Amino acid sequence: MATVIRSKISNKITNAANTVSNKSQAKVSGMFAKLGFQAATDEEGLGFAACDDLDYEYRQGMQMDILNTEGAGGEGEGEGGSEGMVEGDSHYQRDGTRHPSSSFKDGGACDELAAQDKPKITAWEAGWNVTNAIQGMFVLGLPYAILHGGYLGLFLIIFAAVVCCYTGKILIACLYEENEDGELVRVRDSYVDIANACCAPRFPSLGGHVVNVAQIIELVMTCILYVVVSGNLMYNSFPSLPVSQKAWSIIATAALLPCAFLKNLKAVSKFSLLCTLAHFVINILVIAYCLSRARDWAWDKVKFYIDVKKFPISIGIIVFSYTSQIFLPSLEGNMQKPSEFHCMMNWTHIAACILKGLFALVAYLTWADATKEVITDNLPSTIRAVVNIFLVAKALLSYPLPFFAAVEVLEKSLFQDGGRAIFPDCYGVDGRLKSWGLGLRCALVVFTLLMAIYVPHFALLMGLTGSLTGAGLCFLLPSLFHLKLMWRKLLWHQVFFDVAIFVIGGICSISGFIHSMEGLVEAYKYNIQD
Repeated sequence: MATVIRSKISNKITNAANTVSNKSQAKVSGMFAKLGFQAATDEEGLGFAACDDLDYEYRQGMQMDILNTEGAGGEGEGEGGSEGMVEGDSHYQRDGTRHPSSSFKDGGACDELAAQDKPKITAWEAGWNVTNAIQGMFVLGLPYAILHGGYLGLFLIIFAAVVCCYTGKILIACLYEENEDGELVRVRDSYVDIANACCAPRFPSLGGHVVNVAQIIELVMTCILYVVVSGNLMYNSFPSLPVSQKAWSIIATAALLPCAFLKNLKAVSKFSLLCTLAHFVINILVIAYCLSRARDWAWDKVKFYIDVKKFPISIGIIVFSYTSQIFLPSLEGNMQKPSEFHCMMNWTHIAACILKGLFALVAYLTWADATKEVITDNLPSTIRAVVNIFLVAKALLSYPLPFFAAVEVLEKSLFQDGGRAIFPDCYGVDGRLKSWGLGLRCALVVFTLLMAIYVPHFALLMGLTGSLTGAGLCFLLPSLFHLKLMWRKLLWHQVFFDVAIFVIGGICSISGFIHSMEGLVEAYKYNIQD
């Protein structure tokens, strides 16, 4: 009798253990299959089908004490392993970079705390940053664009504002994807991340390399333009001095050499607001002088036809004056209310469109066919010297921003890209910049000087940069990425806008690049001075 009882109890315990094992295996296998780590096999499918029956037998056949013991053990396992695994997996699926491990769970918590502690900016502060980018010194070249484009140039100033505002919005839209609940989640952080997502899985890093190259070209060309405009302004401010424009460029670069020692932009950022205010004051002075000569405005000189050879250069100038897409992902990510990003983009580009159009038209009406590449060169000598000195100060203080950004991109791409870096790390173990790294920074400053000396043509360089990288970063890539990542969710008119922007941007980019290069070759061949 005792033997029979022991046998029944043993069978019950064995059946219960098998039931728990089968249930656990079926649920765990199914969970992993749902998360995409492996495909569910036929046996697992049968396990899912029998899961409810097993669960019923388990609850009916087990005693309460065994049930409590197994339940306690199961909870411990869930807290220790599977819960962390699921959380890690969700992070891995959301951004594609984190691995499902407990260490990353802790790191994710630290990242969230750091993000909470990081100060956010308001929509007004974000708008101010965008305004600084699209209403900077390069507005001085817009009257020259009206010279070769007439009323069509004014239309392009409006058209470029509308398109750049739209592409900025769709670029930010590419940072988000819908989760299982239909909510938009930010899964990417930068322009490079968007490019890599578009080229995955075949070429997961190709898009990032293309964007990095375009960013480096645009940033370095911006530095060159600051040196060119500094030399140009100083030369035209003091024409009686026996100092050439190239010599003034060398003097300006000597003042910029300390940029090679920059570790961060804290010291420089303190002057950014002052520089921007000074720039607005200068614009007001120029417009005030132009308004004082309103009786002599040459309305008959504003033409409806265009200079086919030089107008494409004007397109590049206008596009370059609106470039801000490079830093928009970072800016939107640091806003207190990202939902206000679209509104901020609308009013900043409307304001830029109105101010740029008025400035370009009023300046051109004042000097007509005598309009120069840098409009301040047309001012009387008494006013010109004061205005140009302020502009030179602004240019020199603005130089460190694109320079530092270019250095960061180069260092991360070539010297700090983990095991994939082409060159050894330029920083020591203590975090200090190595001597040869400092030498490379100085070489970059000297390179901008050499380019400014041998190609001292502000408008042509600005048109070349706008056609080469400005159109790519503002028109071509955002529309292409939007089509690639959001194709299934786009309406027909959105597809039409994206395709139209890509085609028009491509035509303008190619034609502007060709004519800008022809203009530079002609200027170099015949030694044409600005």
